[in-house]
Amino acid sequence: MAIKKDLSINYLGVECQNPFFLSSSPVGGNYDMVRKCYETGWGGCFFKTVGVFVADECSPRFDQTNKEGLPWLGFKNMEQISDKPTEKNFEFIYRLVRDYPEHVTVASIMGSSEEEWKTLAKMSDEAGVKLIEGNFSCPQMTSHAMGSDVGTNPELVKKYCEAVTSTTKIPFIAKMTPNITTMEVPARAALEGGAAGVSTINTIKSITNIDFENMTAMPVVNGKSSISGYSGAAVKPIALRFCANLLQDEIVGKRELSGIGGIETWRDAAEFLALGCRNLQVTTAIMQYGYRIVEDMINGLSHFMDERGYDKLEDFIGLALPNIIPAEDLNRDFRLLPKFDDKKCVGCGRCYISCYDAAHQAIDWNEKKRRPELNDNCVGCHLCLNVCPVQGCITPGEIQWKEGRTPVEVAYKKNYV
Repeated sequence: MAIKKDLSINYLGVECQNPFFLSSSPVGGNYDMVRKCYETGWGGCFFKTVGVFVADECSPRFDQTNKEGLPWLGFKNMEQISDKPTEKNFEFIYRLVRDYPEHVTVASIMGSSEEEWKTLAKMSDEAGVKLIEGNFSCPQMTSHAMGSDVGTNPELVKKYCEAVTSTTKIPFIAKMTPNITTMEVPARAALEGGAAGVSTINTIKSITNIDFENMTAMPVVNGKSSISGYSGAAVKPIALRFCANLLQDEIVGKRELSGIGGIETWRDAAEFLALGCRNLQVTTAIMQYGYRIVEDMINGLSHFMDERGYDKLEDFIGLALPNIIPAEDLNRDFRLLPKFDDKKCVGCGRCYISCYDAAHQAIDWNEKKRRPELNDNCVGCHLCLNVCPVQGCITPGEIQWKEGRTPVEVAYKKNYV
């Protein structure tokens, strides 16, 4: 049964029907594509990045990784910013703003000098957009004056943000690169330059596969290849980490964050929201499943909210963030031992093998019963729980307190089904 919840949200002063936006990428590169996405249910679109520079693309330019027959685990993209003339792109953006005023069309721009950034900011303003994003993060540009090479340079980030914010009053979002150790530094520089907020992550520099036929990386372009951006479900853990870092920063965390990276399901979306993101951007999932994936995300998120008694997004945005703490602050006074359900166990032995070869030899194998049995070596690492192929067969069980430690009430995950 369909459940409808209020998914509207105010993002940087702009009212959005829902937090689901296309990220700046091939999925939103012309008027017809974005029109279709709006009519499917997306709240907005970060239009494919526009520059004064017009990209000359290679062919082919995509590759993917998978595991054991699964669909894409990750996706490699060697495409740059838009290959259409600047004026044509802003014509598309202007028409979208005019024809779909209830949706939020965001101009994503990238310059290679202060003057180019100012020119693109002025054109965005004239197109009537409500938000502008600055792409400081594309990892596959052919010029070092643009993309992630700029995003790792806080001085340039600040200077180019100042160029945009001195030209227009439209809220400006700085898109951060994950190809860096500490994202908080350029993010702070962006805010010092006048940015209203930041978005992250863009793609991660990668080599996905090696082609032995041509002895180069994939995709193969006339016998050669290149390092370029990686996206999809595989990057979600890294994206969540960077989002948490920014949201916990005493300066950046006071601003609103747009989360990007591996969002494919309603659960992915809920995770970014629970950290504190107020806007969600999606690309790779659309490349696999098309625009209608947003229907699943909206429906699933609505059911999630209904089950937990949330009436609106504001009820749970950011609730997970305070519970993510430094490693030195974790309670290390106890062991949470695993519990085996013999009725669900299929006798495959994976827990035994993994524990013996890669953990603490804490599981004995009962040959007669074909069942695992815990011994006194267990440290409660839960490797067995993670490798078990049967949901709910291995769950958290007894709490053992280390010698001399004071027992307290322990909160832990109980439901793994």
